[in-house]
Amino acid sequence: MTNLSDINVVSINVLKTPEMLKREIPISHAAEETIFRSREVIKNILDGKDHRLFVVVGPCSIHDVSAAKEYALKLKGLSEKVHDTLFIVMRAYFEKPRTTLGWKGLINDPYLNDTFKIEEGLFMARQLLADLSVMGLPLGTEALDPITPQYLQDLISWSAIGARTTESQTHREMSSGLSGPIGFKNGTDGGISVAINALKSASSSHRFLGINSQGQVSLIHTRGNSYGHVVLRGGGGRPNYDSVNIALCEEELKKAKLIANIMVDCSHANSNKDYKLQPLVMKNVVNQIVDGNKSIKGVMLESHLREGSQNLGNAKDLSYGVSITDACINFSETEKLLLETREVLQKVLPNRAKI
Repeated sequence: MTNLSDINVVSINVLKTPEMLKREIPISHAAEETIFRSREVIKNILDGKDHRLFVVVGPCSIHDVSAAKEYALKLKGLSEKVHDTLFIVMRAYFEKPRTTLGWKGLINDPYLNDTFKIEEGLFMARQLLADLSVMGLPLGTEALDPITPQYLQDLISWSAIGARTTESQTHREMSSGLSGPIGFKNGTDGGISVAINALKSASSSHRFLGINSQGQVSLIHTRGNSYGHVVLRGGGGRPNYDSVNIALCEEELKKAKLIANIMVDCSHANSNKDYKLQPLVMKNVVNQIVDGNKSIKGVMLESHLREGSQNLGNAKDLSYGVSITDACINFSETEKLLLETREVLQKVLPNRAKI
């Protein structure tokens, strides 16, 4: 008989179920406290009950677990210095969407050599999330693959849906069932309508195919996620963090009968893809808050131990603490920027919350 199935499939390898991985790497009581508390803090910030600005900051993507742990230790110390004004969430991005081809992230290719040891990548990612959570550090990630959340989302405090997937029905449905707050980026062309439509969709109940913790194909019925918000990252060669674009976004959210909660991504098109401009974007956002803006609730920065980026090439020749995806500002610059931000906003944000 003519073969009609799997014509272009080379192989199918069965992986551990989410339940099995969670048994191998359980959540400690200390980590549970961190995750529950952090989710509640971000919800309270979005609700206007907590005056602080939340800042999602860290490497564009994690490719070196040791460097990620060193960065986390530094960030934890910094977060304690600014905690009265800024709520720090570390970027823990393990999956990278690619426009065409390229490294797809630690989960897909943990050894950076196209061997695609995904089961080992999932183990490494979950172990790192568990270790950082014990430190008391909230973690944020991009929810890209619809299967991955079953393995990792219990350790995540905040999630993002990227510009390439905000329009995807699959990701909107998945977002409706995630347990923490979630940001939807505007489209790659800079338009915000896809993000607004995503917010509406994700806040509603859905039924869709997925897997359960035992790895069985299941019908998932979600409640809807009421803690979605827009992430402005620019697009189409133009930034959209300025006061005019913020006001336009506020108006569109109000027209859609959605709460005007906005995060500004200081990277990507908002910095003209120049990592060195991220601090200027951040300072502009801070000035808008000083001038009376009430809708900006969060910011995002791409930051690593050392500045810039490097080509993947041979994994053995990589420089330590330097991004292999988008270029980042270094930790010293990050610390300086966030300490300055705290100093400027320390007395402004409590008054903003009272208005």
